[in-house]
Amino acid sequence: MRWLPDTRRTSYARVVQHTCDQCRTVSYELCSAGGLRFIRRTDRTRAARPEVRETERLITCRAQEMWRDLLLGLVR
Repeated sequence: MRWLPDTRRTSYARVVQHTCDQCRTVSYELCSAGGLRFIRRTDRTRAARPEVRETERLITCRAQEMWRDLLLGLVR
């Protein structure tokens, strides 16, 4: 999986699914915007400034496959 710097390509993205952000410093969100989906990764290791990265925008079926693989630990 290729992570891209957060580009803020859209002003609004709907979170479809997410992982727990209470018990881990790195959390993931499956987001939807403009008819496409992407995965957002938030790393809160540095308390002062979290690092946010996003995958490229993908069609729904490919994003769902990537999300599934992420949850199964097949990709990072």
